[in-house]
Amino acid sequence: MPPRQTPPQSPEGRTAIPAEGIGASLAALPKKGPPPVHLWNPPYCGEIDIRIARDGTWFHDGTPIGRAPMVKLFSSILKREGDRYYLVTPVEKLGIQVDDAPFLVVGFAPDGTGRDQRLTFATSTEDEVTAGANHAIRVAQDATTGEPAPYIHIRAGMEALIDRKTFYRLVDLGVQEDVDGTPWFGVWSADVFFPMIPSADLP
Repeated sequence: MPPRQTPPQSPEGRTAIPAEGIGASLAALPKKGPPPVHLWNPPYCGEIDIRIARDGTWFHDGTPIGRAPMVKLFSSILKREGDRYYLVTPVEKLGIQVDDAPFLVVGFAPDGTGRDQRLTFATSTEDEVTAGANHAIRVAQDATTGEPAPYIHIRAGMEALIDRKTFYRLVDLGVQEDVDGTPWFGVWSADVFFPMIPSADLP
């Protein structure tokens, strides 16, 4: 058997492989359900010039990827290890750049009210999760603007940034609850209260 060849690399150290090549390597996989990324442990093959911007736009070689089905496919094979993100197939693992979170929430649907409320969020790549014990909402402070930066856990340690219009809708459903003796403003979903801002800091 001939030795496995190392993929050619650009002068910047990124693997010289077109984005379409990854999609082709996945074309033969079964179409039932999401790819079993958690079962794949291929060798690291270098970096590929793919970047996910904070607004959820995917870039390849500095150009936005305009094919929504390809972006959706790539998002389904994302894997996080530590602070790094990779595109993973059964035979290769390629590092990519993520500016903030790898997913972007673009809307949500509420069901019920009060503590019985369930909030189901949708991402720009068509993932759907209901906020709860396994899909926590958290609100950080944007280091650049000082504005609240809301996130929800999607899968396997990867989060989605909740876009501004969706966050404003979420705030409209907010209530105040005591958390360890301190009043917080937040939302309920699936029997879990998610604090977003201390009540004392409300305008």
